[in-house]
Formats: sequence, structure tokens, C-alpha cells
Amino acid sequence: MCILGSSGSGKTTLLDAISGRLRRTGTLEGEVFVNGRALHRDQFQDCFSYVLQSDVFLSSLTVRETLRYTAMLALRRSSSDFYDKKVEAVMEELSLNHVADQMIGNYNFGGISSGERRRVSIAAQLIQDPMDLTSVDTQSREREIETYKRVQMLESAFRDSAICHKILENIERTRHLKTLPMIPFKTKDPPGMFCKLGVLLRRVTRNLMRNKQAVIMRLVQNLIMGLFLIFYLLRVQNNILKGAIQDRVGLLYQLVGATPYTGMLNAVNLFPMLRAVSDQESQDGLYQKWQMLLAYVLHALPFSVLATVIFTSVCYWTLGLYPEAARFGYFSAALLAPHLIGEFLTLVLLGMVQNPNIVNSIVALLSISGLLIGSGFIRNIEDMPIPLKILSYFTFQKYCCEILVVNEFYGLNFTCVGSNTSMPNHPMCTITQGIHFIEKTCPGATSRFTANFLILFAFIPVLVILGIVVFKVRDYLISR
Repeated sequence: MCILGSSGSGKTTLLDAISGRLRRTGTLEGEVFVNGRALHRDQFQDCFSYVLQSDVFLSSLTVRETLRYTAMLALRRSSSDFYDKKVEAVMEELSLNHVADQMIGNYNFGGISSGERRRVSIAAQLIQDPMDLTSVDTQSREREIETYKRVQMLESAFRDSAICHKILENIERTRHLKTLPMIPFKTKDPPGMFCKLGVLLRRVTRNLMRNKQAVIMRLVQNLIMGLFLIFYLLRVQNNILKGAIQDRVGLLYQLVGATPYTGMLNAVNLFPMLRAVSDQESQDGLYQKWQMLLAYVLHALPFSVLATVIFTSVCYWTLGLYPEAARFGYFSAALLAPHLIGEFLTLVLLGMVQNPNIVNSIVALLSISGLLIGSGFIRNIEDMPIPLKILSYFTFQKYCCEILVVNEFYGLNFTCVGSNTSMPNHPMCTITQGIHFIEKTCPGATSRFTANFLILFAFIPVLVILGIVVFKVRDYLISR
């Protein structure tokens, strides 16, 4: 059967209706029968599948892995042989065995051909045992018109043929049979929510681990930023006249400002493709979009922890910050939070904004604004207008900066020596201990140290929950 029409005439909408993708909107008229049995609207998706015009895959997975993960998402956990046999049967049917262990790839680094990608799309639908539907669009107005004329001729000839009348008679006869064949529904034994989450986590992680450049950049981008700071400062000192306070404040300001941005870069580079895959597969009923989001969050956590530890291990001891192991642990934990917050904030925005470049700009502006208002380094929070002072309590930078200031300055004693002679009367030498700077910059921060940690890390689950809500709304909107 061929569905033909000009652009905007409703071909895709018709296929969406048949395959159950118009779940919440639109009024459908008429009746649908399969094997003589009436099919309700909420059963469409359980009976039909829809191969989209665009092929969206994770480029670093092989054909076999792609189909196996689809089977694991569609069918309840069974033996490994069950999945292998099902995948092998579908690949055999669509002549994909010769590329089974090749990575799918993309337009940047090759992979299988476009025709083979199309067959993989069909195979991913056949894995679910549907009555398959395929959508194909013509590529130009001229071809559209010419094809339309030819199909009109074929349609007229077919309507007048004996074959057409015989088919219509058989359909009508089937409707009145006493014993009707069963409707061939898809397998109605999907895995549970946590099983699907585990499959998605394995798939996302394997796809990333194959991308060596992405793994390396995720692990060392903070370190690269830290090396610039090391070359610039070399080592902090305790002499007020040689920048003891200025260097430390500038270092902390740069660290709190840069780590959210590196987290944002990870999400902007890696998540849009996963979002596109989840948009397509969720409409097939394999899982919900928020489950892909949560799988990405879980896969990002160990990478972020490892990247932060590598970065802080080099910077903390090389720059000569407070020489205590416990302080190093607090320093690392305090910088892990803004890195994760930057990445998870980006995920939330990617659920609302389609263009990653716009999300990049929004996160950068939010980070800069939060740092100006919440850090207290540019202007003391107590001296700010009341609206900005209130707003500072909603920025994670406030709590992160207070933690880092207390962690570095508490217990420090400064000297004031210039040209080999002590200068106690110099106006810059009024601060002789770190606690003096703490009380001047963020009064009471020493007593809030634990509370600041709890509030800072509370931003992370809040953003994850907000992301789940946003992607649930996205699922509702995209399902039309």
C-alpha cells in the first residue's frame, strides 16, 4: 500500500494516527478492524509500528548491540540465548549479518551505509513483533506531482479490477465469521522500570566509552583549566604584600566560575543525541524520556567524581593551598557540586530548549550572574540591595564560595614583609589572620560550614527531580 500526498497534506499525521502516536489530541472517526476484530484507539500502538523517515541511532554502538538493546527494552528479561536468537533472526531477514559487528557511525566518521541504516531502523521495529508500517517521503515537488499522476492511473485501474472486488468481499466476509483470528499484538511482557533503566545505563555508558575523545575531554577538561591557573599563580604565599589574599580570592573565584561551565560543555556535547534517540524510542513505547535522562545522570556521576579528583589533586598541592588532607577532601567535594550542578542545569534546559547553542548561552549567563551576586568577592553580600541579597540565597555559588573561603582561610596566619623588612603599619596589613578575612567577607560562615555543604549538595537532587518533571512534560507535548 502506498500513501501519497503533497507536502502538508497529512501523510505523517495519518501514519501517526494508525500507529497510535496521536495519544492525547485529535478526533479519530471511523473504525479499525484487524482480522475482523475491532481495534480500539488505545490498542493501536500495541499492534502497529512506525519506521520514521530519519534514522537516529547511537553512533558508537554496533548493529548487533543496537538491536539487542532494543530487544532488552521491549521484552522482559530472558536468557541471553533468547535475545541472541531474536536479533540473529531479524538480521538474517533483512540481510544485515555482514555488518552485524560494525559500528553504525554517523556522517562525520563513516560507519554503515544509508541503506543499511534504513534496514536497521526497520529491524528495530520488527524486534517488537508488530504489523510494520514504513513512511517514505518524496524529495522534490516535481517528483511528487509525477508520482501522483502515475499512482492515480494505477488506482483507477485497480478499482475496476476483479482483484480489488475480491479483496473487498474477503474483508467483508471476515467481519462476519463466527470465529475470528486473534489480533497480532506486540509482545505484552515488557521489562520493569528499573530493568529498563539498567539497560539504558549500560547502553549510554558503552556508547560513550567507545568515543575516546569524549572520554578524554570529560576527564581532563577541568585539569586543563587548572594548569592555566598553576602557570599563572605558580604558588600562593602568606605575605599580604605579595598577594596572599588577592591570589587566593582570584583562584577561588575562577574555580567556582569555571567548573559549572565545564559541566555544561559535557551535557551540550553528549546529551542532544541521546535526547533525539529517546524522543523516537519513547514514541514506540520502549520507555519514557525521563528514564533516558536518569540513565545519563547516573552514568555522569563517576566520570564527574574522577575528573574532579584528578583536577583537584594536581591543583591543590601544586598551588600550595592549606596543607591538610581533610581540607583537600572538602575542597574537592565543594568543587564537585558546581560541576554537577552546571551539567544537570543544562539537562533541564535541554528538555525545554531544542537548540544546544541557546542552552549554552543561558547556562553561561546564569553562572556569571550567580557568581557576581552570590560569591561576595566582587561586592560584599551585606552591602547589596535587599532584592539582590535575597536572590543570593538561591544561588549555589554563595554556599560554594563560603565553603571554600572557610576551608582555605581558617587557621591561616599572614605576614606583612616588603623589601626584606617588616611593615606592620602598612594599610594592607590590617588583616593578619584568615579568620579576619572570613568575618569581613562572609560573616558567620565558619559556623555554617556543614549547613552550607548540605544546601550546596541539595541543588543536585532538586535539579534531577526538576529534569524528570521537565522531560515528563516534554513527553506529553511531543506525543501530540
